[in-house]
Amino acid sequence: MKVLCTLLLSFLATAAVPAEPVVVLVASSVDMPMADIRDGKLHGGVHMDLGRALAQKLHRKLVVQVLPRKRLDSALASGRADILCTYQPDWLEGKHAWTQPFFPQSDLLLTSLSAPRPASLADVRGQPIGTVLGFAYPELDQALGAEFVRSDVTSSVANLQKFKLGRVQHIVVDKAIHDYQRRLGMNLNAHPPLVVMHQLTRCAVSARSKIPLQEIDAAISQLLREGAINKILSNYQ
Repeated sequence: MKVLCTLLLSFLATAAVPAEPVVVLVASSVDMPMADIRDGKLHGGVHMDLGRALAQKLHRKLVVQVLPRKRLDSALASGRADILCTYQPDWLEGKHAWTQPFFPQSDLLLTSLSAPRPASLADVRGQPIGTVLGFAYPELDQALGAEFVRSDVTSSVANLQKFKLGRVQHIVVDKAIHDYQRRLGMNLNAHPPLVVMHQLTRCAVSARSKIPLQEIDAAISQLLREGAINKILSNYQ
């Protein structure tokens, strides 16, 4: 009887220990609607909504770390964070686990009305293209090679502002950010955009994470079945 009571108390003590939080990374250069970052902290946006939804399905508390783009890889590799979402394997250098593709993302090439509208990416060879520091653009790298001339700024909104002021004639921008800023009244005086790519992005999962990849994938599958991803996106459309 004494042994049974000891085992029962041990089980209850173990059951009472809360699960460790899920630590989600967000790049500090991301803008709304993807992330509302103020004073180095995430206050809202798609990344906040997605993080909360995943944490709820994983039955864990959400902790968000906002870091510069170039520190994301090391944070995952060291195990200081568990997940980085809306990415692709060729955008990071580290050896991380990857979830199923599930989150839609498109990049657009905008061209000023003061320049001819490009029919394809090849038409902007050798011309400066507004880009975001630390961001990878594999489609442009492949299409333009050494003639992909980057003109980096620190964020997508800064990129749009530079374009609006006429400092570059072409920029690459996430469609969600472009559409959101247009809804806020930003007038860009641009040709209809050229779609650079459309894809379903994933979440990178740290190899040192204590949360199994299978659990995260199961949570994502549940969110997809419930229509939660589309609902998150619709909140900003």
